[in-house]
Amino acid sequence: MFERGWSVSLITTAGCQAGGKQKRLNHWGKTTLEATQLVITDETNYGVAVYVLYPTTKYKRYRIILSKLFKMAEISENSTAKYNFVGKSGLKVSNICLGTSTFGESQMGRPGQSDETLSHQILDRFAAYGGNFLDTADVYGRGNSEKIVGTWLERQPRDNFVVATKCRDNMDHEGNKNAVGLSRRHITSSIENSLKRLRTDYVDIYQTHAFDNATPLEETLRTLDDLVRCGKIRYPGVSNVTGWQLEKIVQTHTRLGLNPIISLQQQYNLVCRESELEPFQVCKNEGIGVLPWSPLKGGLLTGKVRRDMKPTKGRLGWVAQDEKRQTAAEPAYSSLPSKVFDIIDTAETIGKKHGRSIAQVALRWLLQKDVTTSVIIGATSLAQLDQNMAINDWSLPAEEMNQLDEVSAPGVPYPYDMVFKLNKDRVNTRANDYFVKSLH
Repeated sequence: MFERGWSVSLITTAGCQAGGKQKRLNHWGKTTLEATQLVITDETNYGVAVYVLYPTTKYKRYRIILSKLFKMAEISENSTAKYNFVGKSGLKVSNICLGTSTFGESQMGRPGQSDETLSHQILDRFAAYGGNFLDTADVYGRGNSEKIVGTWLERQPRDNFVVATKCRDNMDHEGNKNAVGLSRRHITSSIENSLKRLRTDYVDIYQTHAFDNATPLEETLRTLDDLVRCGKIRYPGVSNVTGWQLEKIVQTHTRLGLNPIISLQQQYNLVCRESELEPFQVCKNEGIGVLPWSPLKGGLLTGKVRRDMKPTKGRLGWVAQDEKRQTAAEPAYSSLPSKVFDIIDTAETIGKKHGRSIAQVALRWLLQKDVTTSVIIGATSLAQLDQNMAINDWSLPAEEMNQLDEVSAPGVPYPYDMVFKLNKDRVNTRANDYFVKSLH
């Protein structure tokens, strides 16, 4: 409850800072509350009807659902949002990004999708935490994810949020052979359609969803550069590439004098660390921000799946019913090595010391990796979002980070093992890399 003299700092879901002198709020003439610094400067979409309050000599009545208002104030007061620059750019984002692949209709019939109402509630709660970074893609829900984000975004101060989306995949089932890939034609068509669905006139980060072997890289990068110059996108980014592909992208845009990519969105978690071998080395050397997706490996790193316990619920349970459904982020239970369960056990042991869940330990480990700019989380409920957001107010000591590094370390194949060994006594430009330290 609000008490006399308590300073309330409230961020509305529209992203506006509340502030001002002491005001008396009359809740439909029944309850009078004293609150300081409570002047709401914009309407919200949190599910409460909070009207614009202006400093006047006479106080109007404001229709407020008090429990919801208190919850918003609580979230704001304990906001855990922290912010990082993306790569070498001047763009600043919350270190937790809300992924929206679960918004809208189910893809391929898999469970765990959110309808528009719940999706908007999740967006509201994320914004109330101070989160400003949203990630989507044209292919998520066949465009429905972008539409849901768009109907929410049009009611917010657009410049308060950083919106990233992607293109490459086929969005046309009518036989259009050019409706896939990273050609100039497909990219320009994709951005126009994404802008319509998102109900905005620009996208902050426009990412290629994967490398396209069929299209000349120069064509792709020149098209992205043109989109920056005409104001439809602010920055280009890439996703799901190998080390040599990423370095070729960097060298090509440098050679052509084009606007550089600022981010790499790559699967990265305690089970999937292979990108540390090359792609992340390129990111460190070239100043590219890393945006890990699937930080919990499709729910595997939540502790819901254990040794000799085949999943029956959620997406992993859905995959277990028909292992042909497995994806890079949602593996089949029968394919999991025992090492995965060693990782889960270690995370659980560490979590108990801090009063944290396995998922929170896995997310915290990612946040503390020096290559990470912002971790892309998903949520199918408000409770799940609250759990995922509660990772900024604590940290893992170095000893526990090392334990997680060691139990989750992937094998180092040739030629990486030989190269690292031969360079262990040379100038140490990668002192924080686990692979280098482990081979010393």
